[in-house]
Amino acid sequence: MVIKIFPLFHLIIVTVFIFHDSSCYSDEAGNYRFMKDATSAPKLSHFDYIIIGGGTAGCALAATLSRDATVLVLERGGSPYDNPAATDIGNFVNTLLDIIPPNSWSQLFVSEDGVYNARARVLGGGTVINAGFYSRGEEDFMAEAGWDRDEVEAAYEWVEKKMVFQPPAKGWQSAFRDGLLEAGVSPNNGFTFRHIIGTKFGGTIFDPDGHRHTAANLLEYANPDNIVVFLHASVHKILFTTKGNQRPRAFGVIFQDSNGVVHKSELATQDSTNEVILSAGAIGSPQLLMLSGVGPKAHLTAYGVNPVIVDHPMVGQGMADNPMNPVLIPSPEPVEVSLVQAVGITKSGSYIEGGSGLSLSLRLTGSFFDAVLKLVKMMKLPTHSISKFLDSLDLSLNVTTQAGVIIQKTNGPHSRGHLELRNTDPDDNPSVTFNYYQDPEDLNKCVEGLSTIMKVIDSKGYSKYTYDGVSSRGLLDFILTIPTNLRQRHITSAFDLKQYCKDTVMTIYHYHGGCQVGKVVDEDYKVLGIDALRVIDGSTFLKSPGTNPQATIMMMGRYMGQKILRERTVIREKQQEETVKTEL
Repeated sequence: MVIKIFPLFHLIIVTVFIFHDSSCYSDEAGNYRFMKDATSAPKLSHFDYIIIGGGTAGCALAATLSRDATVLVLERGGSPYDNPAATDIGNFVNTLLDIIPPNSWSQLFVSEDGVYNARARVLGGGTVINAGFYSRGEEDFMAEAGWDRDEVEAAYEWVEKKMVFQPPAKGWQSAFRDGLLEAGVSPNNGFTFRHIIGTKFGGTIFDPDGHRHTAANLLEYANPDNIVVFLHASVHKILFTTKGNQRPRAFGVIFQDSNGVVHKSELATQDSTNEVILSAGAIGSPQLLMLSGVGPKAHLTAYGVNPVIVDHPMVGQGMADNPMNPVLIPSPEPVEVSLVQAVGITKSGSYIEGGSGLSLSLRLTGSFFDAVLKLVKMMKLPTHSISKFLDSLDLSLNVTTQAGVIIQKTNGPHSRGHLELRNTDPDDNPSVTFNYYQDPEDLNKCVEGLSTIMKVIDSKGYSKYTYDGVSSRGLLDFILTIPTNLRQRHITSAFDLKQYCKDTVMTIYHYHGGCQVGKVVDEDYKVLGIDALRVIDGSTFLKSPGTNPQATIMMMGRYMGQKILRERTVIREKQQEETVKTEL
């Protein structure tokens, strides 16, 4: 049977983008009196903690620290509450593809591997533009991080109380679950936040009405009298004191508002209780360390960064991105609009996820593709194939897919790359290389994942949503005809799944590394060789936790906030004791 797949050709680009303090104050999400535009910031301000980045970790961290200290959050993007419709589940793809500054929440970058990617540019970070799946990290991840299990549990619950829901098990997602079980991804673990082998339904940050809840909602926990959040505040540099032979100490930051006016914020006192904390993400945190003079000396000198505060060769190293390979399955039956809900966690280390009925307004993608071509030309990558494809699009079309998309995500990964400066503009993207599938073990996991997807497509449980006579391998081959990345296609991909993995690789936006524990920061996330400076975000991870890292990153912000406050209390008590002894 020949199905009418060409109308779906225009939608293929959708597949690129799938993927315990109970105190509560009076401010409600979206009506924070402490949230202001950076143009209203004073030329000089002082706070106990300065947090760079109001994203997935930064919001949880700031809300917690504000309980017992003054906190400044500097977020380079705007507010997710300015356009509520953009956070609805039906606008997921459109929001991710809307990348034109200054008000867009998504910032496109293309890695040196020739794979499209995105950075969040909004209060709430990646939780504002992602697919919304919520799943805790695996037990081994917590143990390796050295985190206290009971405190981790309490921190997860603190997040979940504010913004996590149980998704409905509707038609397509239920059939997908049944297909996973039939394909051998067992047992059936039902609904759970836990990361365990088998098939499960996880949580979602979309409520029953399809409205997204984000890390910005965690600021409802904040003490409004102790916190200020400046939006459209682009941090250009962390400031250090370097007296004599003493270790460098962070004491403030320089940031710029949307009008180009420069502001300075400093720590209220220069002692061990106050800190600058980087929570700018796996791209922004290593980039800003370098721009502030912390990184490989030769590299910083070559870009005119002066002075070099610490020659830190591991800053920007260990970059990794979980590879994703998708399969689009046109459906003879209507499908619900759903993002990731059912997930298969295989023993081989490949995670199988899916969504259905995604909508796309192609009028928005013209700006996206213009930006793609601009980046590609700047990077001197080939543009002919993608230009030809983009010219074929009807950019006035509004469509919804009657199809499902199933993807495999490779756990780990073992393949690693690096991040380097491209220029000294903190708002621009640095150069990032992930080296997808360079490690043979990653490649083997991909092959196992694709093989599992093929079994799901061919299963009886999923058969309602596939056309008769259409083979699973044929659906894989369709992806080869579409420039979903900028990588070369090889003829051997038609019969060699390893080559297919390499040729069709995409991102699932779970990149991490660049400021890893033991290499750039210690186990308390303090930057090695520098006082009063920490990094608390996914850049510190050696691997991405769970099937989706957002749950663990928010938990981490809460967990570390609690730990920092305890340390603060101990230090202050000792200072008071010493003061009393001196007076006596």
